[in-house]
Amino acid sequence: MNDLDLTKPLPAVTTKDGWADLLEQIIDSMGCSTGTLHRFNPESELLTLVAQKGIPEELMPKVQSIPIGKGIAGAAAQNRSAVQLCNLQTDTSGVARPDAKKTQVSGSLAVPILDGEELCGTLGVGMHAPHEFTELETERLWNISRWLAAAVRGAGTGTGTGTGTGTDAAV
Repeated sequence: MNDLDLTKPLPAVTTKDGWADLLEQIIDSMGCSTGTLHRFNPESELLTLVAQKGIPEELMPKVQSIPIGKGIAGAAAQNRSAVQLCNLQTDTSGVARPDAKKTQVSGSLAVPILDGEELCGTLGVGMHAPHEFTELETERLWNISRWLAAAVRGAGTGTGTGTGTGTDAAV
């Protein structure tokens, strides 16, 4: 649980590097090695990548924009619930897309980022070893997603920051 104080407002995030640094803190706080942060674009109805760590370059075109309902992030967004795979490498549920195995991630968890009932995006983390996330770990990621909601909702629109004031047009 490194460096994240969810009791304080999220400081303004104004650059792509800022989002990448924030995601890295989240990944570290969850004891994970990879992660993605997507923003929901209501006009295109796609999840748009804001930041990532550990995604192979060859998969970047596929994770840049994700349709609701497709893959782990898309399923979390569609169902407004946490989606967990204990071992993505051997998963046969059909939730993960076939190319997801190229990440070399095994344990993965994604949650929607919601502001009330409004979908703002998704937050996903992963480990290279098989891992079943505990109820406590899942609740931690939910809490982080709620903490992120206002900033992610405003990302890319020029109307939001982590503190609810100013602008955040960099994403």
